[in-house]
Amino acid sequence: SRYSIVVLDRIIMATRRAQHASSWYSGSKKQLDDELQNYLDSAELSHSPARAIIAPHAGYSYCGPCGAYAYKQVNPENVKRVFILGPSHHVFLPNCALSSAATYQTPLYDLRIDQEVYQELLSTKHFDLMDLKTDEDEHSIEMHLPYTAKVMESRKDHFTVVPVLVGSLKQDGEKLYGKIFSKYLMDPANLFVISSDFCHWGKRFRYTHYEKSHGPIHSSIENLDKMVKCVS
Repeated sequence: SRYSIVVLDRIIMATRRAQHASSWYSGSKKQLDDELQNYLDSAELSHSPARAIIAPHAGYSYCGPCGAYAYKQVNPENVKRVFILGPSHHVFLPNCALSSAATYQTPLYDLRIDQEVYQELLSTKHFDLMDLKTDEDEHSIEMHLPYTAKVMESRKDHFTVVPVLVGSLKQDGEKLYGKIFSKYLMDPANLFVISSDFCHWGKRFRYTHYEKSHGPIHSSIENLDKMVKCVS
């Protein structure tokens, strides 16, 4: 069920646990590391170095190989900061929210949140602080933490993360946050990770549209994308 976010007035400097480890992905450091390495080894290098990537936040057994194609394009050498923007699934949020924690746990190693950037964002008065329960319940950001840790392992102690929970923004809100984040996007030391749904097609999601005249289902989906672009 959806509930309202609990807004805090300060960062509590806690550690956010890897709440979805051992269910959505392996909680074993060695097994997780091996799985991610295998996914990355199988992916093609095509658009590196990427300044921003879009990758799915489903369980790794479903989307691990797909996510690897995005993370394969990351060159960690010049990255000092990783912004991770994930949609809110469990709370009603009309704006964006930041974590109240200082550290994000992963089975590989812990990730430090960039408190300097957080303070800059909070100073705009357009960000809330979510409580730890809201943070740990949400999977859209967490599913990118192990992959981030993996591709950035050569710079383990030399980068920070900037997790942002994104709510149901209206058009003016999208423009507002776009303007806020634009200066960070212009900095080549920043990598942006956009957390996206993997697949919501099927009876489970009550959406089974498939135009067979376009061939395989992926071709049907591609055609729908083109139709949307024409309309927009």
